[in-house]
Amino acid sequence: MITIIVCIGIALLSAGAGYVLRKTIAEKKIQAAEAQAQHIMEQAKKDALDKRREAELEAKDLLHRMRQDFERETKDRRFELSNLEKRLSQKEENIDRRLDLLEKKERDIEGKNDFLRKAEEGLKVKEGQLQALVAEEKERLQKISSLSAEEAKQILLSRLNEELNNEKAVFIKRQEEELRSISDKKAQEVVSLAIQRCAAEHAVESTVSVVTLPNDEMKGRVIGREGRNIRALEMATGVDVIIDDTPGAVTLSAFDTVRREIARLSLEKLISDGRIHPGRIEEIVEKTKKEMDDKIREEGERVAFEIGINGLHPEIIKLLGRLKYRTSFGQNALQHSKEVAFLLGVMASELKLDFKLARRIGLLHDIGKAVDHQIEGTHAKLGADLARKYNESPDVVSAIEAHHEEAQPTTMYAVLAIAADAISAARPGARRETLETYIKRLEKLESIANLFKGVEKSFAIQAGREIRVIVQPEKINDAEAINMARDIRKKIEEGMEYPGTIKVTVVREIRAIEYAK
Repeated sequence: MITIIVCIGIALLSAGAGYVLRKTIAEKKIQAAEAQAQHIMEQAKKDALDKRREAELEAKDLLHRMRQDFERETKDRRFELSNLEKRLSQKEENIDRRLDLLEKKERDIEGKNDFLRKAEEGLKVKEGQLQALVAEEKERLQKISSLSAEEAKQILLSRLNEELNNEKAVFIKRQEEELRSISDKKAQEVVSLAIQRCAAEHAVESTVSVVTLPNDEMKGRVIGREGRNIRALEMATGVDVIIDDTPGAVTLSAFDTVRREIARLSLEKLISDGRIHPGRIEEIVEKTKKEMDDKIREEGERVAFEIGINGLHPEIIKLLGRLKYRTSFGQNALQHSKEVAFLLGVMASELKLDFKLARRIGLLHDIGKAVDHQIEGTHAKLGADLARKYNESPDVVSAIEAHHEEAQPTTMYAVLAIAADAISAARPGARRETLETYIKRLEKLESIANLFKGVEKSFAIQAGREIRVIVQPEKINDAEAINMARDIRKKIEEGMEYPGTIKVTVVREIRAIEYAK
């Protein structure tokens, strides 16, 4: 128990000593912290005081600078104001001087006005005296002539007007006659010179080709067993093969000259080869078609070189080559195009125009005939579309479209193309047509026009491309003439078959005729 008590006592003493020691240490720490806090507060006060002093110095410096800027601006404004005052004073002085000058001028003007006023009054007096004299003279003249002044004036004016009208009519008529004489003479010279300098061949084609056979036995081989060879040839080429009693000859018939030429060349190759059967026929025809394409292209290039035309589109060159196998009323289309190109070039040269452009137009004017059996439309319209498609110039397109007057000619080249085309087509031997068919077509046109009331006469012109109808002006007015042209056009479309287009022109005119005796 004693031991326990001693231990407890020692523990209590230890605890008390520890408490006293901790309390002492804590008090020392508190004192040190308070001393440090006091030091920090003093240092903060010192820093704050320094910053306040710096801020005051900066504020004073800023205030000083602002005061200097203000004084400088004030000084500049004062200087500007002084300059403005000087300028204003100078302007005031100038204005005063001008006012003095104006007042002086006003005084001078008033003096002149007084002078003019007096002069006007004098003139009025003299004018009154003059009018009185004129009136007195008029009265005397009226008494002498028995006419009033207005009547005399009207008579004089009417006589002057009649004389002027007569002189004007005579002058205009003389000028028209001189101009017509000069223009007709110049046109005749140009056309005659063009015709003389263009010596073209006469080219007439038919719709059949004849292939010569080495002997009559070859006819049987061409026909084949039960006609299989001839059927194969017709199927492959699209032409009619005619074998009749004509000795040593086979006739090929087709309107498409390209097909007919392919058939002729193919048949000649088969005859020379000797092997004639459907398979060989198809092979030879295909080979001939390829050769024909090359031949057509070469022909187009040759013609372009012959005419001297460069830069044509490859497709245009092919179409030119196809014209060699196209005819119009028996006239070869390519030969006709060459002839028109030469004629057009000569006429353009005489008129100081671009002869190369003229030749280009002449060569391409009928290019639409190469495709008119494949595409719907007139060859002039088709040709213009092709030229436009392959980037030909507007002059070329316009001339092609207007060379049959289906469109209005807008350039001199178009007018020359119309003339050259007509010259080539009208050349003796150039074209052929059944006379009876031609006459019937013209008579049919005129008979259709004559069916309408008010028609005096009708004329089919331009080889049946135009019908001109003369109407009686007292029965048909202008509006009815327009309706008549439309009705005639419909009647022609319903009752006739014709190539291209037909122009219907209704003419209504009133003529005043007098004879001087």
